[in-house]
Amino acid sequence: MADNPALSAAATRGGPVLPVFIWSPEDEGAWPPGAASRWWLHHSLASLDADLRGRGSRLLFLRGPALAVLEALVEETKADAVFWNRRYEPAAETTSAAVKTKLSDAGVLAKSFNGALLREPAEIATALGKPFQVFTPFSRAHEALPPPPVPTAPPKKFPAPARWPASGLLTDLGLLSKIRWDDGFAKVWTPGEAGAAKAMTTFVKRGLDDYDHGRDLPGRPGTSRLSPHLHFGEISPRQVHHALIKAPRHPAAASSLKRFRFEILWREFSLHLLHHFPRTPDHPLRPAFEKFPWKAPGAALAQWKKGATGYPVVDAGLRELWRTGWMHNRVRMIVASFLVKDLGIDWREGAAWFWDTLVDADLANNTLGWQWSAGCGADAAPFFRIFNPVLQGEKFDAAGAYVRAWVPELAAMPDKWIHRPWQAPPEVLEKAGVTLGATYPG
Repeated sequence: MADNPALSAAATRGGPVLPVFIWSPEDEGAWPPGAASRWWLHHSLASLDADLRGRGSRLLFLRGPALAVLEALVEETKADAVFWNRRYEPAAETTSAAVKTKLSDAGVLAKSFNGALLREPAEIATALGKPFQVFTPFSRAHEALPPPPVPTAPPKKFPAPARWPASGLLTDLGLLSKIRWDDGFAKVWTPGEAGAAKAMTTFVKRGLDDYDHGRDLPGRPGTSRLSPHLHFGEISPRQVHHALIKAPRHPAAASSLKRFRFEILWREFSLHLLHHFPRTPDHPLRPAFEKFPWKAPGAALAQWKKGATGYPVVDAGLRELWRTGWMHNRVRMIVASFLVKDLGIDWREGAAWFWDTLVDADLANNTLGWQWSAGCGADAAPFFRIFNPVLQGEKFDAAGAYVRAWVPELAAMPDKWIHRPWQAPPEVLEKAGVTLGATYPG
């Protein structure tokens, strides 16, 4: 509710305000929200509805094509204005443009706002007026602009209508999976604005000063874990930006602050690319990779998804993903490199799995990350650059804390062998209770 320009515009315009959520997966093109995203969305909407009710309002739950639902709602309520915050996925931009045109033609004030980015994609361009495709010059151009405005406070009240339109229940939307594979998510996540604020406060107090180093160590809580909160609009990048400015920090932490600011800009860069290159979720940015001879996925893809590849850090990451709906960013790069460059499987297979299982699944960031790993996108490393899963594990999880947490079959393995159990002497494996191919990978 804080720093929500569409909500603020509606509240300050005068007259009753109707907060509406429309569930319209048919408007999302080939990328409707995956299962983990729907879990988050359900609980985030419940939190938002509770916040609105605390201010004398409520959230309407409707479903169907957004334009048709809004036209019917405008007709029923005689509303003369519709406000929303922009999204930048290709299908969402198409829907937004259609809504704006149709409602405007009908005499309704239809206005959208930037609530998701520090800078809109059209605000940043190369000297030739073209979109950036490399992060470093993009970040320099971004940093050269004036600072983003100070976040706005949430409206104190929302005038309620004399009669509320008919609304379904949140549960009617059917967002939660019938197969409760996501039961563990609630142990590690608190969707909603309050959860986002707590995550931001915790990170500033405990993780920001050491972020430059801690962000690469999956066995410790060194990252902000703000990504799902940012994706679902529970906290804005402006709020994050200004929280960092105000945060008390050790003078030696300047590099950590800069590093985290770059991560926020990487998110901006991903949306910049998706806006300007809308085909990239399904096609490589570099055309030469369009006909790359990928191998048939088969059993290798299934083993990768289950975390049963036999490479401990890869398996740990994929099991963390299944249990929590999230994976440490360093490990995301390792498991992506393994799928694409060791197994030779199309990056789109991995992107689809992440899309369905990540609570922070974001089309722009997911696309950029997988194309970066495959060497076929913007700012990408050459295809022949490979993240060796053994060396990566030994470098960033030297004591094996991360592997032990998610691959308990290897918990008793000595540090020396935990990332390469197939090279351990037989007596070491026996003492650790490990039988390769039987107890691990099972």
